[in-house]
Amino acid sequence: MNLVLASTSPRRKELLANIALGRADFSFAQVAPDIDETPLEGETPRDYVQRLAAEKAQAGRALCHGMSQPAVLGSDTIVVLENEILGKPIDEADAKRVLSALSGKTHTVMTAVALACGEQTQVRLVETQVRFCTLTDADIEAYVASKEPMDKAGSYGIQGLGGCFVEAIEGSYSCVVGLPLVETRELLASAGLV
Repeated sequence: MNLVLASTSPRRKELLANIALGRADFSFAQVAPDIDETPLEGETPRDYVQRLAAEKAQAGRALCHGMSQPAVLGSDTIVVLENEILGKPIDEADAKRVLSALSGKTHTVMTAVALACGEQTQVRLVETQVRFCTLTDADIEAYVASKEPMDKAGSYGIQGLGGCFVEAIEGSYSCVVGLPLVETRELLASAGLV
């Protein structure tokens, strides 16, 4: 089987590379699936993130033309505050609004990871609680000016400058970064890929 990551995220690529614990024979290709990420009416955040991970894995499999037995890994991460999904910001004003909403509160980061092999797609969901310190307007202005929030769910990256705002986490750090390592390893091991 040939492992394929259905993502061009440098963070997910780096995390996936770590899963083999330095084995020289572990490798994977990358594809960039394009799916509609619009939530369905009445869809819960948990159902939404799991559906997107599965759809990314399946769309990625469709991009593996001529590849023998592709096993395609898809993943999606969302930030949820009071049952509202906080996606990537549409502009700087939106990023500031989201960061203000997260200030001093605990939110949930959900990452679903899916492995599409043949006709089967297995999905795992991981949830982590993240508590932000209280942010000043100056903190938010400086962080948004760095441009880091602009391509991140919830308008922050824990592995970058946004980590300065994280007071505590309960759960998987790698889930918050974008690929839960333990659960991803379990999926790959079940398919004989690690």
